[in-house]
Amino acid sequence: MAAMRAAVAAPRGLRRLFSTTPASSFIPPPPSTAAPVREKAEPSTNLFVSGLSKRTTTERLREAFSQFGEVVNARVVTDRVSGYSKGFGFVRYATIEEAGKGIEGMDGKFLDGWVIFAEYARPRPPPGQPGQPMSPPYGQQ
Repeated sequence: MAAMRAAVAAPRGLRRLFSTTPASSFIPPPPSTAAPVREKAEPSTNLFVSGLSKRTTTERLREAFSQFGEVVNARVVTDRVSGYSKGFGFVRYATIEEAGKGIEGMDGKFLDGWVIFAEYARPRPPPGQPGQPMSPPYGQQ
């Protein structure tokens, strides 16, 4: 009887706690169909590598990817202030075929205890293009 009085006196949000209707009456919302789909980048010699450990160095990145071809350049992107890795980097191979082998060999594999992901890098859009944040000139806001 006390539960009935509490249910009647409870605010609308709390009535759910005291509800006698079965939990199976819950109907989940429809799945969202507006999920953005990222287009795949065109094959190139430059790879984007994400999921890197904060302790992964440029040398270690080069060493890991060099087993699949000639690495021309490797770079772990770091924070300017702290010097720590931001968790991603780039690897450039001599040929597109070697880059493809690098993706096959390293995508989803462990490097320094972390699972990394390798894909073809997208070219950076020129300034002023959509997708690039526009900031007003200094002092004009």
